[in-house]
Amino acid sequence: MVNKKRIEVLSKETIDKIAAGEVVERPASVVKELMENAIDANSTAITVEIKDGGISYIRISDNGDGILREDVRNAFLRHSTSKIRRVEDLLSVSSLGFRGEALSSISAVSKVELLTKTKEDITGVSFRIEGGEEKEFTEMATPDGTTFIVRQLFYNTPARKKFLKSPMTEGNYISEVVEKLAISHPGISFRFLVNNQEKFATSGNGNLLDVIYQLYGRDITKELVEVNHETAHFKINGYIGSPLVHRGNRNYETFFVNGRYVKSQLLMRSLEAGYEGFLMQHQYPFAVLNLDFSMKDVDVNVHPTKQEVRFFEGEQISEELNHLITDVLRHREDISEIPLFEEQKKEETTDSASENKPVSFGAEPFEKKRLQDFKEKIDQTIQEEISVKQEKPKFVQQTFLTEESIKHHRIIGEVFDTFWLVEFDEALYIIDQHAAHEKVLFEKTMARLKDMTMTSQQISPPIIVSLSDADMTLLFENEEEFKRVGYEFETFGGNEVALTGIPGNIFGIDEKDLFLQTIASLSDVKKSSHPDLILEKIASMSCKAAVKGHDHLSMEEAKTLINDLLSLENPYHCPHGRPTIVRMTHYELDKKFKRIV
Repeated sequence: MVNKKRIEVLSKETIDKIAAGEVVERPASVVKELMENAIDANSTAITVEIKDGGISYIRISDNGDGILREDVRNAFLRHSTSKIRRVEDLLSVSSLGFRGEALSSISAVSKVELLTKTKEDITGVSFRIEGGEEKEFTEMATPDGTTFIVRQLFYNTPARKKFLKSPMTEGNYISEVVEKLAISHPGISFRFLVNNQEKFATSGNGNLLDVIYQLYGRDITKELVEVNHETAHFKINGYIGSPLVHRGNRNYETFFVNGRYVKSQLLMRSLEAGYEGFLMQHQYPFAVLNLDFSMKDVDVNVHPTKQEVRFFEGEQISEELNHLITDVLRHREDISEIPLFEEQKKEETTDSASENKPVSFGAEPFEKKRLQDFKEKIDQTIQEEISVKQEKPKFVQQTFLTEESIKHHRIIGEVFDTFWLVEFDEALYIIDQHAAHEKVLFEKTMARLKDMTMTSQQISPPIIVSLSDADMTLLFENEEEFKRVGYEFETFGGNEVALTGIPGNIFGIDEKDLFLQTIASLSDVKKSSHPDLILEKIASMSCKAAVKGHDHLSMEEAKTLINDLLSLENPYHCPHGRPTIVRMTHYELDKKFKRIV
């Protein structure tokens, strides 16, 4: 007899644990949900405390609106929420924590204690729920706001618990969540403690630059460029780093869409394309940018965590962001300053703040006076650093390359047949002749391409070049762009081409090798990319004809090179992102030689 399996309705406990798996991936998921709820509750101060990477203990306290006594139990029911009422609201919801199953899912796989009180009530409520079952509901005295304490995450689902990483790694995930929310809400004071040690705190004074200072430090903060602009598709504000601030990965690229942190390949690629020619290959910029879209231009419901978005006009948005970033970078004189001495780092302390009892807004008293003192110390330190930045700017604002400035240049000479030394305005400027000449050739090439005046020099006899299938495809996919630059070629049978013409500005280099390098450089460029990107790639390779280091230049040739730099939009970086000019101040030299102390 065949044993047929019956279809059974799952128990509530099983359903809740399955739902929890969709929402609560790790401790960071819990922190994110509860912090977003605190933000939506109009909090001005939020404390996050974790132990053992959040696996054994999470405490999130706020001074927000609190939860009404009669709503406490409902808050832990599946699909309960105060943010939406009908399906249409999903398209326009602007708050952060609107997933109704969050508290239900968290309580299904942990032991949760809730302390809450509204401003109107005299007393608050203590509510305990473990594994989805209510354990206690009592009235008690508690400050305004809400405190969630989550203990023993996944205590009743050991299969999920074993997939967690080390407490340190899980703690790092939580730190990232708290940082991103602190950046996106500079008007809220955040405090983050790990195993009773304070990791960081923000003042909540509404200044984004102050938050960045607290999280990333002085060295990055003083190199930031403000972005505040409106395009046809979005409004954008925030900060991007100068080309001096870069990393080997994308960890410092932070985007918010309508105030919500998102991970977007489109936005990252657009930002990086804007830095083309300012950063070297495989280097990534620093950015903290918030883009505001109308709801009809973006879909925020494509991922359960709401960290991914879909743009309805992605290509146009990408192009606008790309051009905006490039424009911001071009309109500043990026001559980096080389210090000749190590500055004494100021010891930043909060006196006894870390020794005192942690500030919170739940069962423990809210220490308003100490928190205010702490904020004032932070603000004072930030203002001191900002004043130092204003006194000694990293980037020169009376610019080096203007017609009037060049009249006052004093060309001292060259060193190592590579670097030209120029004295101007209480500073010594050092110009890399190869990077500078390469940039001049690149800009002239691009200008000729736009004016359709690019010339080609004929080769006789032709150079026969053997290509792989992939290179052959790249060459003929971009045939029009190659010919616009000045290359002329034709098939020669099989996978060979006869190179009969090269760009007019190429002299004294291996034409065949350059042709192969140019094709290879296009392997990471999509045909659908920005129309000028392919031409820029080809033009940058064509600039190999620039003078090299150790090629001697006369004084007149050096003056001509500096004058040529004057005419460029972005004279401060070669086509590959290397600096063309660096600067040493008179002040730095005096310090080095102990003329001033």
